Amino acid sequence: MKLGFSVRPMLLDSLKGYNRGMLTRDLLAGLIVGIVALPMAIAFAIASGVSPEVGLITAVIGGFVVSALGGSSVQIGGPTGAFIVIVLGIITEYGMSGLLVATLMAGILLVLMGLLRLGTLIKFIPYPIILGFTAGIAVTIFTTQINDLFGLGLTSLPKEFVPKWGVLLSSLGQTHWLTLAVGLGSIVIIQLTPRLTKVIPGSLVAIVVMTILGYVLKTYCGITELVTIGDRYQISTSLPPLVAPELSWELVERLISPAFTIALLGAIESLLSASVADGVIGERHRSNTELVAQGVANIIVPFVGGIPVTGAIARTMTNINNGGRSPIAGMTHAVVLLVTFLFLMPLMAYIPMAVLAGVLVVISYNMSGWRSVRASLRGPKSDVAVLVVTFLLTVIFDLTIAIELGLLLAMLLFMQRMVESTRILVSRGELELHASGDDGHQGKSERLTLPEGVEVYEIEGPFFFGIANRFEEVTSVTQAAPPVRILRMRSVPFMDSTAVRNLGILVATSQRSGTRLILSGVNERVHSTLRATGLADLIGDTYICPDIHRALEVASVYIVEGKKG
Repeated sequence: MKLGFSVRPMLLDSLKGYNRGMLTRDLLAGLIVGIVALPMAIAFAIASGVSPEVGLITAVIGGFVVSALGGSSVQIGGPTGAFIVIVLGIITEYGMSGLLVATLMAGILLVLMGLLRLGTLIKFIPYPIILGFTAGIAVTIFTTQINDLFGLGLTSLPKEFVPKWGVLLSSLGQTHWLTLAVGLGSIVIIQLTPRLTKVIPGSLVAIVVMTILGYVLKTYCGITELVTIGDRYQISTSLPPLVAPELSWELVERLISPAFTIALLGAIESLLSASVADGVIGERHRSNTELVAQGVANIIVPFVGGIPVTGAIARTMTNINNGGRSPIAGMTHAVVLLVTFLFLMPLMAYIPMAVLAGVLVVISYNMSGWRSVRASLRGPKSDVAVLVVTFLLTVIFDLTIAIELGLLLAMLLFMQRMVESTRILVSRGELELHASGDDGHQGKSERLTLPEGVEVYEIEGPFFFGIANRFEEVTSVTQAAPPVRILRMRSVPFMDSTAVRNLGILVATSQRSGTRLILSGVNERVHSTLRATGLADLIGDTYICPDIHRALEVASVYIVEGKKG
């Protein structure tokens, strides 16, 4: 296994041909992402049951490591909302020391997943799931910003989507119109800035303009109702001390399940975020490298008292939408958070929450992919079902349930498609050959007359558990067992254990009833399976033929000898 290749950070390749213009865009994108990530890191920390400083330090260290070592050019790492319930539950049951140990264990698991190249499994996640997941996250982000955008001043909202919207809609009469004007003004500035300049991101312009306006209004006009970061959060600039997770075998045993949950959720969210980013920037991320980077980040953050780190879709999309195209942007975002934490917190305190809400509303709109959703709704009904179910589960419940059930539904529908696409053909009296497979006559088609007492069964497609039982039913329909059954397997790419079992039952049943089973067109992979399971010996090498012509010759000889006997 070439680990050096599989875990090569994207940063090493992104620096090839790197120029001043690219650096400028990455620095500006990192600045914007750092500003946007500030309240998120604080809010996620508080909701998870830890102090704001823990959230910021996690975002600084996790964000820097994920960008520097990761397999995506634009991935932004840090604490995310997906972990809130998990982290809060672990702290409640095991305490903060338990969370640090669980995070450390999850980091080790993620590194192992990357080294074992399990990251490529994300490629098997169907596009409708990613689309539904992304659209659901966009709606969720939009929902979380309504309170600050309208200045409703709600301090507690239900966690559930529908009750939350019920409270929001019933509270619209409390709208603070100046706050709403600042938020909508930010959105207008973000949308209009690209028409004036492509160099400076609209988000940065909106934040600067509206922060100055908010400062003037609060300082010189006495308007205190405009909520800013400083009004919402009290943040210390003191760095947290280094801590050593208290390891014990008993605690490790108890935390295996929570650690696995953190690792699995972190892997899914990070790789899905990277996959979504790929679709926007036209890049292919290195999933195994990304897992290793996520693992290293989660191994480090417990030693500074941090919480789990993963790829953050909202911040990643903010990075992309503001021009970030290399890991330099993500590393810059971490430096911006650190500088803000140490030196610039007084200035950051004047940023109105409505401005950040406006920025995130634009981000949620851009990442919703509504055009792709609309196009997908015209596709196959099974894909539509997966998309809608994943979207609804993401919005109404959470992304973990959405991914799990979405994947389950996709797998079930995939198996249904495989079963429907696999045909079982039965021929008696005559057999029509086509110019493919084991017919032996390339470029020709012909019709063969089958000897009396010979039935030909053909499986077109994979011979797996979904089709094995149907094949058994087809072979049992015949009232009187024929002297010879030929099973054509020219179109069978593989067999699973259920198919092997059913074929073994057919061989045994055929032998008891005096029917000779002959196989034709068996490829090497299927033949290896037959040899490994002992079926080849049970059937006999003579009766495993390379093509249908040879199978019919063997069948004719068998019938003639049977008549003589």
